[in-house]
Amino acid sequence: MSARRLIAVGAICTAMFAPAQARAERLIVSVSNHRVTVTPNYSGEELVLFGAVEKDAATPAGPINYDLVVTVSGPRADMMTRRKERRFGIWMNTDYRQFVKVPAYLALFANRPFDDIASTDVQRRQQLGLTNVLLTQRIGPDFADVVPNDPFRRAFVRLQRQRGLYREDTSAVTFITPTLFRTGIPLPAQVPIGTYDVEIKLFSDGALVTHTETAFEIVKVGFEQFVATSARQNGFIYGLVTAAMALMTGWIASLVFAKE
Repeated sequence: MSARRLIAVGAICTAMFAPAQARAERLIVSVSNHRVTVTPNYSGEELVLFGAVEKDAATPAGPINYDLVVTVSGPRADMMTRRKERRFGIWMNTDYRQFVKVPAYLALFANRPFDDIASTDVQRRQQLGLTNVLLTQRIGPDFADVVPNDPFRRAFVRLQRQRGLYREDTSAVTFITPTLFRTGIPLPAQVPIGTYDVEIKLFSDGALVTHTETAFEIVKVGFEQFVATSARQNGFIYGLVTAAMALMTGWIASLVFAKE
C-alpha cells in the first residue's frame, strides 16, 4: 500500500472515531461586594451573587434546562464537638471529636432539590448538600470523613446551623431568564473574618456541564482591626499592654468602690 493511501485511510479512521465536540457553556459571575467590613455595630448583611450562562457555537441549539449549585465556604479551622452525659448528678464531657480544617462558614444554594438535579452518585462526587460535604475528623491517629449519620457529625452540623454558619437552601437560586441567575448569600453577625470561596456549578440533565469560582473577603476595621493586627504582629507588646490595662481597670474599680 502506498504512503498516500495509508495517509488517506488514517484520515478516514480519525474522522470516524474522533469524539464529538464538547459542550462549551461558560459561567460569568460576580458578587455585589468583594470586601465586607465588620465594625463594632455590625449586625450581618446579605451579598448578592449574579451571573449568566454564556453559550457559543458548540452549545446544542434549542432551549436547555439548567440547574445551578452555589457553594460558599469560609475560612477553615479546627473545631471540636463534645458529648456530655449526666454522671453522679452532674453533666460531664465524656467524649469528643475534632474536625480538622473544616469551613467555619458553609452554605449550599440551588434552584431546586439536589435529588432533582443529579443522581445520588453525582451528588456524592460533587459534594451537593450538607450531607455530602467532606468534613474531616481526627479519629485516634487517623483522619477521615465518616458517614453522614455519625452522631458527632450530625451534632456539629446542627450546632453550626443553629448559629447561622451552616446553611442549605434548594430554592435560593433564581433563574431570571433561562441563562441569567441570582442568589443571596446571608452573612450573620458572628460571621468569621477571612476569605470566602464561592464555587458555582452548572448542571444539565443530571451531569456537570461547567463550573467557575469567585471569592470575597470579610475584614475588621477601626479599633477592632487595630487590636487584631497588634495581637498578630506584636504579640509580646500586646500582652504587656493588655496586662497593664487590666491592672489599671482593677485599680480604678478599687478606688470607686472604696469611696462608696
